[in-house]
Amino acid sequence: MEQISLKIGERLKEIRNTRQLTLDDVAELTGVSKPMLGQIERGQSSPTINILWKISTGLKIPLSFFCRQQEAEYMVAGLDKEEVITEENGGMRAYPLFPFDPVRNVEAFYIEFDAGVRHESLPHVAGVEEYVFLVQGTLTMVVGGKEVCLQEKQSIRFGADISHAYHNASDKVCAAYNVIFYPNN
Repeated sequence: MEQISLKIGERLKEIRNTRQLTLDDVAELTGVSKPMLGQIERGQSSPTINILWKISTGLKIPLSFFCRQQEAEYMVAGLDKEEVITEENGGMRAYPLFPFDPVRNVEAFYIEFDAGVRHESLPHVAGVEEYVFLVQGTLTMVVGGKEVCLQEKQSIRFGADISHAYHNASDKVCAAYNVIFYPNN
């Protein structure tokens, strides 16, 4: 986990320096405190997924920017245990499969939700769409206040610039692929 914290910190500092922003500027844009941002940059704090969403939304960059790797002609993705992003006390595990690609404006995750786990997601920037492909179990999605129950091998597409939540109300783990498309800037 320490390795991903260092990578996140490096990426935050990279985007801040590229845009010539101070920590105060980033704090104002994201709503994340200057001391927390400094700790993240130094790899002293591992941010929650909600903190990362605040930072990525405030800076108008995709979440997976913080986990991206060197580009190659092709890429085979798997569940890298070192890069897993955990939330809900470890009950939700998001594995970055394909980090944000600025040419395609897309990123992809494999996500596991333990039994009973509910995760509230902050709205993304305007125009973002999410596609969720349920591969195991059942998952209740709450999109803009409306509930949609997905069964195994069903999918949902929705505008993710509104509040949305994921809830595994069953007594078994459920798993889904999550693909996020960003609008062209």
